[in-house]
Amino acid sequence: MATKIKKTTRKKVTSKANGKAQTKVQSNGAFTPVGHLNVLKTYKLYIGGKFPRTESGRYYKLMDKQQKLIANVCRGSRKDFREAVVVARKAFGGWAGRSAYNRGQILYRIAEMLEGRKAQFVAELQTTGATANQAEKEVNAAIDRLVYYAGWTDKYQQVFSAVNPVASSHFNFSIQEPTGVVAVFAPEEYGLLGLVSSVIPAICGGNTVVVLASTDHPTCAISFAEVLHSSDVPGGVINILTGHRDELAGHFSKHMDVNAFIYCGDAQDQIKTIQQNATNNLKRVVVYKDKKWLSDEGQSPYFILDTQEVKTTWHPIGQ
Repeated sequence: MATKIKKTTRKKVTSKANGKAQTKVQSNGAFTPVGHLNVLKTYKLYIGGKFPRTESGRYYKLMDKQQKLIANVCRGSRKDFREAVVVARKAFGGWAGRSAYNRGQILYRIAEMLEGRKAQFVAELQTTGATANQAEKEVNAAIDRLVYYAGWTDKYQQVFSAVNPVASSHFNFSIQEPTGVVAVFAPEEYGLLGLVSSVIPAICGGNTVVVLASTDHPTCAISFAEVLHSSDVPGGVINILTGHRDELAGHFSKHMDVNAFIYCGDAQDQIKTIQQNATNNLKRVVVYKDKKWLSDEGQSPYFILDTQEVKTTWHPIGQ
């Protein structure tokens, strides 16, 4: 008995996606993609170890020097900030309770992960206006800064703590303790290095952080969140928002469960608003003006001390 051979038809179908022609081959009703569809990155927030979109649904357009659209960036809201503070508070006890040596290991791990994705960050910084040389310098400085603070995690107590002389028959010790949840406005001019330089000293000392990334250079901040997510940093220790300073300055400084505020910049109206609002719960306000973040001026163990509280303990001397 003769076997009938079924005739196969092949038809090319061309469609357009993302401005590029995509050719598919139809064979027996099946379609096989021939071209490649670019998957554009969505820049979200980073809260509690997750990547949510802003609850408000708002965004702002990030443009390059030629006014071409780079990305739609989430415009964080008051509710986003409040949720970030809640998870930062929950993460505080566990993070502050870790050994100094372990925190140093984790900071070094972040540096390792950032080193492995160095080319990506250099390219992102170039997209937002940096030259190739400037971008490479900034990424290298960010990696070096992480290693610098990784080395300080188990040493700053020895430098800043003290055994105090007293007249009575007691030992008197002063030690440093983390202040709690720290709100941060990262420097505007350095999207990656500014974020690292303002956030890492706070977590080095056992605090947890909610940071507003640079408005003009936010892309590296979200990519850095991916580095954190793939390292050993517990969720909630670092929470990254994007948005506008003018809108969020009041919310950051009024929140009653924020213990300290680090402000990087020189906008006097914002500084005045933050300092006035901080009196509601006596939160500490630290202002960094005109810091040269690329130089050695941008790193110091005193940055760790800025978010520490001094605890003094008396212990009687036995007879």
